[in-house]
Amino acid sequence: MAALEPTPQSASVVHEEVLENGLRVLIQSVHTAPLATVWCWYRVGTRDEMPGLTGVSHWVEHMNFKGTTNIPRDQIKGIIEKFGGYWNGYTWIDQTTYTETATRDALDHMLFIEAERMRSCLYDPADCESERTVIISELQGGENDPEQLLDQELTATAFRAHSYRHPTIGWLSDLQTMTRDDLYGHYRRFYAPNNATLVIVGDVDRAGAMRDVVKHFGKLEPSDVRRRSSTIEPEQLGERRMTITKEGTTAYLKVGFHAPGVTHDDFFPLLVLDTVLAGAKGLNLWASFRTPPPQRSARLYQALVNSGLASAVSGALLPTEEPFVYTISATATDGVSLDRVEAATLTEVERARSNGITPQELQKAKNQLRARLVFENDSITNIAHQLGFFATIASWQVYPTLSQRIEAVTIEQVNRVAADRLKPTGRTVGRFEPIQ
Repeated sequence: MAALEPTPQSASVVHEEVLENGLRVLIQSVHTAPLATVWCWYRVGTRDEMPGLTGVSHWVEHMNFKGTTNIPRDQIKGIIEKFGGYWNGYTWIDQTTYTETATRDALDHMLFIEAERMRSCLYDPADCESERTVIISELQGGENDPEQLLDQELTATAFRAHSYRHPTIGWLSDLQTMTRDDLYGHYRRFYAPNNATLVIVGDVDRAGAMRDVVKHFGKLEPSDVRRRSSTIEPEQLGERRMTITKEGTTAYLKVGFHAPGVTHDDFFPLLVLDTVLAGAKGLNLWASFRTPPPQRSARLYQALVNSGLASAVSGALLPTEEPFVYTISATATDGVSLDRVEAATLTEVERARSNGITPQELQKAKNQLRARLVFENDSITNIAHQLGFFATIASWQVYPTLSQRIEAVTIEQVNRVAADRLKPTGRTVGRFEPIQ
């Protein structure tokens, strides 16, 4: 068992214990309300998929809401709702997770559900087929969203070898041909206690919570989980470009650069640089729907929005296990050509690369980032999410030290990362040009 002393982002001690079967358990008591949240995380996502099976992790996630050996499918939802709670889940490139939040009295029931989900899901053939239709419809809906489609296509262009190039939802041809055995085989391979992290946060007694965990999970057998080795992405030697021409009303620009994984020394300097360029964002994928207000002092906002070239501009640097992409996105103002938007965007990027940032910009960016960290981790659900999220891509101890890591960034590091990471030869430019 280990513990981490409280920090501004960790109001109480985080207790860690690993069961004999390999299940990692993190428990944090937060007694602000009579609530508890449970998150069960698996180290499986897009990076673990190969051509022919893209989207299998996301499809498996859907199937794991369809009933288990001991929970009929029509009763799962009701178990949590009778305690006034809710449940959900999601799949991304490095992980798959499931969550319930309810009154503290429901903790035993939440753990029962997750233990059942870990090894006892049914995979009825009829359910597999019905979800095939649901997911293909979801994919087609995304293709009708210009920004989502552009993001998908730019990522696929930026990567040539690494499996991050595949969309989490999968490619249509794979979704049309995957079988029930493909899905169930993926489930049995990766859903095991020694490939999972269980997080409990809320108004709970640690010792009592651990007894419940052992009761539900202690007898589950570990598996021989062998994650697929990722192909190292070759260095990009020249600018890549792609253009989508499709019916629409608005033009979009997206510029991508290869970005380091969260454990690399360049990650937090690049995060500070993005804040200077595009404004502060948090590092909570779950809470990202709470879009921060426009950061009018950011360089790209001033260059694009204030000038009337774009109606919106943003940056995205997400914490990942392996190198991913940092993107800058702009929505062109009606009547403004994408050429002008692109030229202004690349001018600002080159200015940062050539001249760096100022000490004043550095300190302001740090202050903004720390504020976002507080804002995005203001609930037991968000705290639990962050503990488990970082546990799957690096170590849960990264989470309570985010503020310190940001504060430690120097101007020399930021300027070096700008010069090294924003090279024209390493960028990918994506454009959505609507057909009126």
